[in-house]
Amino acid sequence: MWHVPAVMEPLINALQWPAMITTLTAAWLVASQSSRKRTVGFWCFIASNILWITWALHDEAYALIALQVGLFALNVRGVKKNDPVT
Repeated sequence: MWHVPAVMEPLINALQWPAMITTLTAAWLVASQSSRKRTVGFWCFIASNILWITWALHDEAYALIALQVGLFALNVRGVKKNDPVT
């Protein structure tokens, strides 16, 4: 359904590795006691959601896309809730 030029195939296929590394880095940062590190972690999660969605579109992995959209919403909530109340 979602077609990319043949020259882009290796790049799209390789995208799962930075997505995985970004997800693991985000999980590490979100577990921090530092509010700043947690915020960076949520932003890393958001970046990983975008990477996973891009990869999943190419592979027509629609359940993964739905999961990443849901997690994206939760990560946006995490960024907002992690901000100190002014």
